[in-house]
Amino acid sequence: MPNQLSRMVNKINKFSPEFIKPWLLTKLFCSQVKYANTTGIDIREISHDNVVIKLANKKRVQNHIGGVHAVAAALLAESASGIVFGINLPSRQLPLLKSMKLNFNRRMQGALTATATLTAEQHEQIKAQDKGDMLVSVVITDESGEEPIECEMDWAWVTKR
Repeated sequence: MPNQLSRMVNKINKFSPEFIKPWLLTKLFCSQVKYANTTGIDIREISHDNVVIKLANKKRVQNHIGGVHAVAAALLAESASGIVFGINLPSRQLPLLKSMKLNFNRRMQGALTATATLTAEQHEQIKAQDKGDMLVSVVITDESGEEPIECEMDWAWVTKR
């Protein structure tokens, strides 16, 4: 049984004109995850297979050297992976972030884009198990097209009480 997030995203993707989908998807997510709204994330795409989120390098998310702050980049990775993971959970399941590991390999240049994906095997694992955990793939690129950050997001699910 699809969860509420899945049902709302499906309606937006099915019935909304292309030009307004990102705005609606962002508003939907930020209405539930208030902290995400503080950074100004921009959700570009949500499907059951992947999520794409952008974050502009604006003053409110900058560090002392003018790049995107590490915490803002971590929020981007957590949000993208959490959405693609959470949208696939049955309504009786609760998503929980177990751990996140971010390696900052070089200075970030400009805006960031996070793309999180689930494989067919991961979809099957979620359907087959009442509880479990998995690493959700997230790739973060900057304006140079390179990946300045390596992310490892470990998400778990349990049955709601």
